[in-house]
Amino acid sequence: MATNVFLGIDIGTSGTKTLAIGSNGEILASASYEYPLSSPEPGWAEQDPHDWWKASVETVKAVIAKANIAPESVKGIGLSGQMHGSVFLDAAHNVIRPALLWNDQRTAAECQEIENRAGGRDELIKLVANPALTGFTAPKILWLRNHEPKNYERLVQVLLPKDYVRFRLTGEFATEVSDASGTLLLEVANRQWSSTLLEKLELDASLLPKVYESVEVSGTLSSAAAEALGLPKGIPVVGGGGDQAAGAVGNGIVSRGAISATMGTSGVVFAHSDEVQIDAAGRVHTFCHAVPGKWHVMGVVLSAGGSFQWYRNQLGDMEVATARAMGIDPYLLLSAEAEQAPAGSEGLYFLPYLTGERTPHADPDARAAWIGLSLRHGKRHMARSVLEGATYAMRDCLEIIREMNIPVEEIRLSGGGARGAFWRQLQADIYGQSVVTINAHEGPAYGVALLAATGTGAYSSIEEACAATIQVVSETKANAENVATYNRHYPQYGSLYQSLAGNFREIASIVRG
Repeated sequence: MATNVFLGIDIGTSGTKTLAIGSNGEILASASYEYPLSSPEPGWAEQDPHDWWKASVETVKAVIAKANIAPESVKGIGLSGQMHGSVFLDAAHNVIRPALLWNDQRTAAECQEIENRAGGRDELIKLVANPALTGFTAPKILWLRNHEPKNYERLVQVLLPKDYVRFRLTGEFATEVSDASGTLLLEVANRQWSSTLLEKLELDASLLPKVYESVEVSGTLSSAAAEALGLPKGIPVVGGGGDQAAGAVGNGIVSRGAISATMGTSGVVFAHSDEVQIDAAGRVHTFCHAVPGKWHVMGVVLSAGGSFQWYRNQLGDMEVATARAMGIDPYLLLSAEAEQAPAGSEGLYFLPYLTGERTPHADPDARAAWIGLSLRHGKRHMARSVLEGATYAMRDCLEIIREMNIPVEEIRLSGGGARGAFWRQLQADIYGQSVVTINAHEGPAYGVALLAATGTGAYSSIEEACAATIQVVSETKANAENVATYNRHYPQYGSLYQSLAGNFREIASIVRG
């Protein structure tokens, strides 16, 4: 049995995942607990923060039991979670209303209000390194003030999802730099709350918690939390990280030149940066990294793997039924079908904007489309074009990172796009360089467990922790012929959004009535 154990808790949108690792980074056990998401109005997304706490308690108890871990061997806890959400607490530290989540779209007017109060979009980016987006936390606070003034009058503290769990664990109001970057209220360059923007927005700085670095101890386990978890009180809880920064740590993206391309429902291209590097157009996010004194640049594709999932659900009934009879994953059959079509899908393009888009267009009205259909095209072309379209969208993010002169020396794949050989090859061909996979697959929970190990002295730095525990296990080299083909198709893909952007707006206005 491992002498020292470290816990990583990841408070996700669909559920919470907790894992335990030993001193050498080996995974001892993991457990997950799901909870609901509510949408009381179109475009709204809310959750009950009490569900996150219950899930954290249940999953911690489960991993302790699964691995037969001696409670006194747990030496540190790290927290990760969905970014941008808002937990509103009153003076008695009670939750005032359900939390507004990262994918809640109700705050368009508040985003405009923030830009206006800041002196324009460019000035806002100078202050906090990012433009105002509906997902961020600051517009949610303004929405509460504008639409629920009685609730706003009760407000004394705003916490991010993982930081509410931290409060329940330690009694401390605290956050850390990577998650705080996504509130739109942090001076990302200086790693502190922006007093200038808070003043312009007429928000009291006391609403916000203390900011730590991700490896710093932010509090210790309280007596009440220790009793609930079955652990000794006093266990250190480190800052942790927002899910993207924590996931990057879990992928070993902690040094210059390392890039991750993660295909989940959404897609994220994440680049480590030793300095603050900001895209003046605001097409990618610049946030503080979970590595102390470092930053990261991140592009987000809203429907990457989600586009292939949609294709499976809507057009893959036959493959799903066949896969069920064979006892295999239907994505294996769909990928095999896609592989039968040639690179470029004979001029068939799929725009993957099923839920709008963030990078590089920041357009909630953008919609998906197949363009170029002809009598020659069949399901194999359609399947391949979906994978190509999602990967072109990821390349959009990568090209901006390259434009910013951030070196792209190694691209590490993770998520659904890393599991199949065909999609790995397709990514290498569209990105135009080799891609690799690693031995770690647990994402944010693993990353914050490593942060907990580092913050409590098991490693001297997070770079050392990642070097000791994360290794490259496979490489997929780009096919020169396919690279040439995709380099011809990619500019055409990019021009299609520009051609259709006006139509997307018109369609949205018709649908909204």
